[in-house]
Amino acid sequence: MAEDVKDMTAEEAAKMKEWDEMSENPDKSAQTSGGGDDSDLDDDESDARILNQDEIDSLLGFDDSEDGAQKSGVMALINSALVNYERLPMLDIVFDRLVRLMSTSLRNLTSDNVEVSLDQVSTVRFGDYMNSIPLPAMLAMFKAEEWDNNGLMVIDSALIYSVVDVLLGGRKGTPAIRVEGRPYTTIESRLIERMSSVVLSDLSSAFDPLSPVSFSLDRMETNPRFAALTQASNACVLARLRVDMGDRGGRVEILIPYATLEPIRELLLQMFMGEKFGRDSIWETHLTNELYETDVALQAVLGEKTLPLDEILNWKPGSTVMFNSRPSDRVEVRCGDFSMYTATMGQKQDNLAMKINTYIRPKINETS
Repeated sequence: MAEDVKDMTAEEAAKMKEWDEMSENPDKSAQTSGGGDDSDLDDDESDARILNQDEIDSLLGFDDSEDGAQKSGVMALINSALVNYERLPMLDIVFDRLVRLMSTSLRNLTSDNVEVSLDQVSTVRFGDYMNSIPLPAMLAMFKAEEWDNNGLMVIDSALIYSVVDVLLGGRKGTPAIRVEGRPYTTIESRLIERMSSVVLSDLSSAFDPLSPVSFSLDRMETNPRFAALTQASNACVLARLRVDMGDRGGRVEILIPYATLEPIRELLLQMFMGEKFGRDSIWETHLTNELYETDVALQAVLGEKTLPLDEILNWKPGSTVMFNSRPSDRVEVRCGDFSMYTATMGQKQDNLAMKINTYIRPKINETS
């Protein structure tokens, strides 16, 4: 080993001494490992700054706000396709109408001053929403009879205890007492079912101007696992409603999958009630009236016969062609190249006439 050290050059000996110092002082080696002889690189590393936790959360798009909105960063890019999935302008009108109807019906149900407000109408993925439901809560599964599909209504615990307290004669001005760690009783479930039926009846009335539909309560659940309506990745419309009864109240959230709204999708795309897409009733009426006045030329084919070309070329003035047609046979009436009717030939006031017997349906050309 000593002989090897003697044979080293001055540069190799300096490098070996540097390695010995680095092995003895690991902290110093960590500071000089990226340095080298490049002074510019040392300046860049000295100017580098480590991001704090708030800056990292902002970059990734995580937000600790109550509504859980993710409007920036990487999460905004991930959810951008979902937010702009499809806008249905008529849904805003439907839910505004629902708010007015619910305010009246819940006042009649509770005999109390009830105020209902619409917080938000948004688009969410079914799986993400089911994972975000604050428990305990009651989930009302309902069915749209005419659309042959389902929806979901979620009543949070604050509204459940408030409604139970009001319907059972609780005093005004005292907040409902929430008991943690126990399931809902049969009485509480029955009272919430009654309220859910009232809300679904109002929802049916809200959709009536667009399309008559009947929403019927299917069942009540307390576990989101048993309230699976559609696949987790499917898009749904979510309406958040706030119900206030003096000092008491809570939230009602109505979730309707886009598949449920598909039968009336064109109606929901309207910007205003009664809008017709790409149609002008005045122009349609004018065009129809003009078509009724159009003259159409018809041809009556008395008979057809196929002959070889050489025989046709030998025809001369006075030649006779025989057809296998009889006076009682029906003739074919054509418009251009299209067969329209079969008719019987006759005579009326020294003119040839036709009596139409049957309509010939057009043949659909089968393409492979």
